[in-house]
Amino acid sequence: VQLQASGGGLVQAGDSLTLSCASSARTFNNYATAWFRQAPGKEREFVAGIRWSGGATRDADSVKGRFTISKDNAKNAVYLQMSRLKPEDTAVYYCAARYGWSVQYYDTSTWPYWGQGTLVTVSS
Repeated sequence: VQLQASGGGLVQAGDSLTLSCASSARTFNNYATAWFRQAPGKEREFVAGIRWSGGATRDADSVKGRFTISKDNAKNAVYLQMSRLKPEDTAVYYCAARYGWSVQYYDTSTWPYWGQGTLVTVSS
């Protein structure tokens, strides 16, 4: 499964931005997907995840109420809508996929497929 993340850029605090992740999987609807991010000097952390059906999601506390993950199985794509961005949201954002859902969804080692990352920079 190949993933291609896009949509990053330089924005100001308070702005909105939507990231996209396109998948090469022909059966993408069978895959759970997630977004992680990695800020300079920090470990990669879970941001949001969505089950294969798109019906259930998980969000990190730091982004609750500001970020929304969604999935379009018809387009083999997953999105991360980010609003009220803060400077601390600055990071490289990665999309990830796995077959099925893991209760350890926050753990990077449980996600076998990764996109290349897209940089989001939020200026104050």
